[in-house]
Amino acid sequence: MIPESVETLVIGAGLAGLAAAVRLHEAGREVLVLEASDTVGGRVRTDRVDGFLLDRGFQVYLDAYPESGALLDLAELDLKPFEPGALVWRNGKMRRLMDVFRRPSCLLESALAPIGTPFDKLRVARLRARLSRKPIEAIWSDHPRSTIDLLRAEGFSEGMIDQFFRSFYGGIFLEDRLVTSGRMFEFTFAMFSRGSATLPAAGMRAIPDQLAARLPASALRLQTPARSVESGRVTLEGGEIRAQTILLATDGDTAAALVPGRVAPGWNRTTCLYFSAPSPPYADRLIALRGDRTGLIHHLCVPSNVSPTYSPDGRALVSVSLIGEACVHAGVENQVQRELIEWFGPSAEAWDWLATYSIPRALPSAPPGHSPGIAGSGNVLVCGDHTRSGSIEGAIGSGRLAAEAILAG
Repeated sequence: MIPESVETLVIGAGLAGLAAAVRLHEAGREVLVLEASDTVGGRVRTDRVDGFLLDRGFQVYLDAYPESGALLDLAELDLKPFEPGALVWRNGKMRRLMDVFRRPSCLLESALAPIGTPFDKLRVARLRARLSRKPIEAIWSDHPRSTIDLLRAEGFSEGMIDQFFRSFYGGIFLEDRLVTSGRMFEFTFAMFSRGSATLPAAGMRAIPDQLAARLPASALRLQTPARSVESGRVTLEGGEIRAQTILLATDGDTAAALVPGRVAPGWNRTTCLYFSAPSPPYADRLIALRGDRTGLIHHLCVPSNVSPTYSPDGRALVSVSLIGEACVHAGVENQVQRELIEWFGPSAEAWDWLATYSIPRALPSAPPGHSPGIAGSGNVLVCGDHTRSGSIEGAIGSGRLAAEAILAG
């Protein structure tokens, strides 16, 4: 049964809504979370297919995130780290490019890799040193410009930008023109420098599941969509509920539909394909990037190399990601498998396709000038990664900020 009234009503059980609800509940406030779908997590979900763990779209958790790291029990998530670096496919060969500050034994190999120039690699070191000292608050308050403009201002060659940055950060932003705000680039670069990209042993869904477990069962209602939102009142399919404070923690499109005057964000899309292989195509716990900028594949990895729990029986799980126009390519599975054969040889012919996730609204775009912060007026507030940054940290941080605003009010 839905109560007639509640102190704080949260609409949306994605990471932002769950983070806000946990903070409010643990501060002793009465809170109720309504979720339109049949499970928690929003865009962070994991399916089990043929025993494999398939995250809906390739995602990682950066263990240096300050706000989500303070809220989550990272030990319970049993995070499995990637190695600090990447493999770059170019001219028919795979090259290894490592973070030599954390893997000094790879200094010579990385220095000789034909990715960018030696001066580019020195510029990476200079940028790493600068951002490792820069406070996070200073990153978000810095003068806005695009990532591509920032990289050119840092002096990186076009070759380094095309062969590495468009591949690596294109996979993070889900757009390889690098028009995403340079603030987002600096933030993610700093997080990679200070920690590791990881996968929870139970899949990415373990993150929202952990948050939901900290709420009483009575505080969460699934399959309960909100039809309209007014000051102090939310209309549901079978009635209405009144609340002293309403927190709209949905995606940006839903928030724009429910709150007059809000503008929906732009979206970056991805398509993620999963294959099972008798053995992994490479042994490294690294993401493999397409540095030659041709073909459909943008990047791929072997999640079962990082966390064996992603595979049920020792077979390898291969995750392949596409971005941009490649996402809507007809016959995408067959074309991707042909490219995998080009990368890894005839053995890839025997790989079994498991699933394809086409996600048109995968990540809210964050152009230069994007201003982070919760929004709203009166007793209706809006939070979510679209109000802060398109990341797990952005979602959880926006929920925490919204909860703090409610507690202070």
